[in-house]
Amino acid sequence: MILSKLVGMVPKKRLLEDRLRNVVMTMVAASSVALTLVAAPVSGASRSTVIHAVGAENEYANVISQIGGRYVEVQAVMSNPNTDPHTFEASTSVAQEIASAKLIVQNGVGYDAFMNQLESASPSSSRKVLSVQSLLGLSNNTKNPHLWYKPTTMPLVARAIEKDLSSLDPIHALYFEARLTSLLTSLKKLDADILSFRSSRAGVKVATTEPVADYLLQALGLDNETPFPFQADVMNGVDPSPEDISFQQHLFTSHLVKVFCYNAQVSSPVTLSLRDLAMTSHVPVVAVYETMPTPHFDYQTWMIAEINAIGEAIEHHTSTTSL
Repeated sequence: MILSKLVGMVPKKRLLEDRLRNVVMTMVAASSVALTLVAAPVSGASRSTVIHAVGAENEYANVISQIGGRYVEVQAVMSNPNTDPHTFEASTSVAQEIASAKLIVQNGVGYDAFMNQLESASPSSSRKVLSVQSLLGLSNNTKNPHLWYKPTTMPLVARAIEKDLSSLDPIHALYFEARLTSLLTSLKKLDADILSFRSSRAGVKVATTEPVADYLLQALGLDNETPFPFQADVMNGVDPSPEDISFQQHLFTSHLVKVFCYNAQVSSPVTLSLRDLAMTSHVPVVAVYETMPTPHFDYQTWMIAEINAIGEAIEHHTSTTSL
């Protein structure tokens, strides 16, 4: 994921892993980001009978809760849409939740590598760990780790979650299966919106700060004019080259793009200046997120809201600076 020109520089991810190793060994609380309760059991299921589950990112935790319903208690490790996920530091409470979890869903491809270390610190033969990277058959060199923006990802993840929940709690397998069917049906609305968008707007040129929503942009048929080296540099906390910055500025001042998709959770002097330049150049800005904005969305409505915002930017030159 780190480009060859970055060799010799320490990416955020490696720094994060070093800090996490200290957390695992010393169990000293280090985070202002607390686990968030995504779904708690309701009447008809006591805490002693529910499956305790953890989603490394709240979008995965949300899908667990949609399938597990009242028989699953879900915690999300990363859930704050107003903070940079790349600077997340785990705490003892996170380690304790992972130690007690019977099901864990994590992204992989280096995005949430701290999960592997915490799981190793509290091994369990009965725990099921679902890696989205492994499920999709992706290598560790996958350049874009934001797998939840790929429309084909969540149906596969949902089916795998239902299988694991049914294995952990066979008595309620039919319940999980019915909720999976409901979820997959709702995801068809997302697929339909993508097809409708693509049929009328394919080929529209856009720009981005990072490859956060790139998979969705590709599915929508949009052409991302931002060079990937620029996106990778911003993603890894490295200052882009002057040439890449100049090219990005040219996209706005020459009106070569219709939309600027801006990572609302990560900002720097470079990205802030580009956002301001886009707006003064009358290029509408659309906020995209790495963790699902809460409490107004589930995974499906979040993706649909992003699509609608991009459509409004193209058709009506409307900026959506937050969802």
